[in-house]
Amino acid sequence: MVVPRSFPPGQQAQAIACEWPKQRDQPLSRYSLADIQGVLEQESIVERISRSTLCRWLQQAALKPWKYRSWLFPRDPDFESKAGRVLDLYQGQWEGSPLGEDDYVLNADEKSQLQVLRRGHETRPTQAGHRAQVEFEYEREGTVVYQAALEVQTEKIVGQQFPASNCKASFDDLVAEVMAKKPYCSANRVFWIVDNGPAHHPATFAKRLQQLAPQTQAAHLPTHASWLAQIELYFSILERKALTPRDVDSKEQMKERIRGFQTRYAQTAKPFHWKFSRQGLEKRCQALEKG
Repeated sequence: MVVPRSFPPGQQAQAIACEWPKQRDQPLSRYSLADIQGVLEQESIVERISRSTLCRWLQQAALKPWKYRSWLFPRDPDFESKAGRVLDLYQGQWEGSPLGEDDYVLNADEKSQLQVLRRGHETRPTQAGHRAQVEFEYEREGTVVYQAALEVQTEKIVGQQFPASNCKASFDDLVAEVMAKKPYCSANRVFWIVDNGPAHHPATFAKRLQQLAPQTQAAHLPTHASWLAQIELYFSILERKALTPRDVDSKEQMKERIRGFQTRYAQTAKPFHWKFSRQGLEKRCQALEKG
């Protein structure tokens, strides 16, 4: 974005903010206010400029070049069809027809590297005028693998395992545990939404699932689409409410913390208010195609 020198200094400042610093041979990854001030003065666009004036110029165009966010372009060639099926299930639909009262939707996944960190000194609770204090140094007491299945209709955890490792056999154990329970053992259909991890890879999981329980149906998320998995919302709540700051003495203590949180969460669990639908997905994919 090049703006002629004849343009007002404000527009030139906005143009600089929209450039990569490397375009002006600056050894920077992004501009700060001070950096833009320096460019304006070094190139004699202005003799001097105050921080408040520069802020006003950038605010006029809603520019904050020092901020950024990450994004990932969909690379799965079947992204829209896979995501659409999952979104339909969240809306109570499958292949154009509504789900029945005896149909259930589960979302399952794992957290395979939950580090058990024992702090060097006891964590101090909040006191008047003082924040809680967590010792910086810790000792590693290993890791815990946590596999869980969440029922989308209620948002309750209906199955959980703490296997020695995350593998196909351990995930099959989770499926067997859930499918042995009511109402799933006698349900008409039970849909299992999973990602493409090795424990439930698309190449093998659908067949294994059918062998474990014939009334089941696998629905795989697209590649790099964990943001469509409702169980990730639960994992996030678990991490923030029960495991941060991380201060546990043993693997068993961490497992008990997770089990206790599950029980507490179930008392108030409600279905997530999921707004993103197939229609929203189609609009988003069309926008991406247009660039």
